[in-house]
Amino acid sequence: MPIDITMAWRNIWRNPRRTLLTVAAIGFASTALVFMLSFQFGVYDTMINSSVNIHAGHLQIQAKGYKEKMAMRYAVADPVRMGNLLNGIDDVKSYTYRAEGFSMLSSSDRTYGVLVTGIDPDKEKQVSTIKSLVRKGEYLSSSNAYEALVGSLLAANLKVGIGDEITILGQAKDGSVAASVVTVKGIFTSGIDEFDRSTVQIPLKTFQEVYSMDGAVHRVVVVCKSLKSVSMVKAALAEDISGIDEKYELKVFDWMEIMPGLLQSIQMDLISGFIMYIILVIVVAFSILNTFLMAVFERTREFGVLMAIGAEPGRIMKLLLIESITMTSIGIFLGMALGSVFSLYFQKHGIDFTGASEIMNQMGISGLMYPKLTLLSLFTGPMAVLFITSVAALYPALKVKSLRPVEAISYN
Repeated sequence: MPIDITMAWRNIWRNPRRTLLTVAAIGFASTALVFMLSFQFGVYDTMINSSVNIHAGHLQIQAKGYKEKMAMRYAVADPVRMGNLLNGIDDVKSYTYRAEGFSMLSSSDRTYGVLVTGIDPDKEKQVSTIKSLVRKGEYLSSSNAYEALVGSLLAANLKVGIGDEITILGQAKDGSVAASVVTVKGIFTSGIDEFDRSTVQIPLKTFQEVYSMDGAVHRVVVVCKSLKSVSMVKAALAEDISGIDEKYELKVFDWMEIMPGLLQSIQMDLISGFIMYIILVIVVAFSILNTFLMAVFERTREFGVLMAIGAEPGRIMKLLLIESITMTSIGIFLGMALGSVFSLYFQKHGIDFTGASEIMNQMGISGLMYPKLTLLSLFTGPMAVLFITSVAALYPALKVKSLRPVEAISYN
């Protein structure tokens, strides 16, 4: 076996230009796969964290039926009790309470249907990045004030600015009319057009008073310390609330259930990405196939002489496969090293997407993007290259089996 490895190594460098080109092709493919997969995973993390931090949270506790119907009556009657449960879970970073109601919002010029959300300003700023997204005016105060935080697109549609009054008209939890006048205190821009066009936030106490909530809320929004801990926190919460006696059964939903559209877009992008990667790997496989077919044709006489002096076709096939695996391994190792260097560099410094396209803005991922190098992104692509190229090298190696020594020696 050591003699076979030595012979294979010498054979590889008999044509150094061809070897270097083949190794470079494999290395380029591996580098591209490592970096592109790392970039994809980084984009997904950014998309998830942007959506989670702007509004949705990692987890939400809701009354059964609220997610589907969003009716005012499906409420969490004792949110403070939920908060006490969350305080006892180590992997919970922060949480807040929200109440919501679809209402008509009117300025002196226009009227729009929007989702009015009651928030606890002190708790909300620990869960959401909305406070940092206020572009005009100020964030909501913690007092029970009749003030509002308005999305920038909604403010433009209503033609209102800081200090202007807007009228809220909706239905309260007890079926009565909910009506109030609030003053625009701040205007925010999240980068997600749908959210900026349809959202108004007012202090939770004000909302509970106007909408007759009796201290109830519709969502307890939870942010975990990391994405990895979400499933564990969800399981712990589900167990804790299973025995709580409320009018409506309480349920725990994670971000995938709260934002199924985001999960579907990630899955579709991942599938399209894998199709592109498969095409790239197949192109490299054909490069290897062509290289070894040429090697077999050029060395046909050599193989004939080896078989004439007693070398078995199986040993020659093994020699060719060792040559193939050696070249592929060198290319893959270089590709993984370069891909890791590029990924780690941009993971630290980011890639500037300022002025990104409308589609990216809709996802709230404009600005700096950071690849995320993981074991999955490091090994998935290169291992696929190794497998496909090894399979591609089998065909040239099998052709040796059909060679006859006399014909091979006389081959021109």
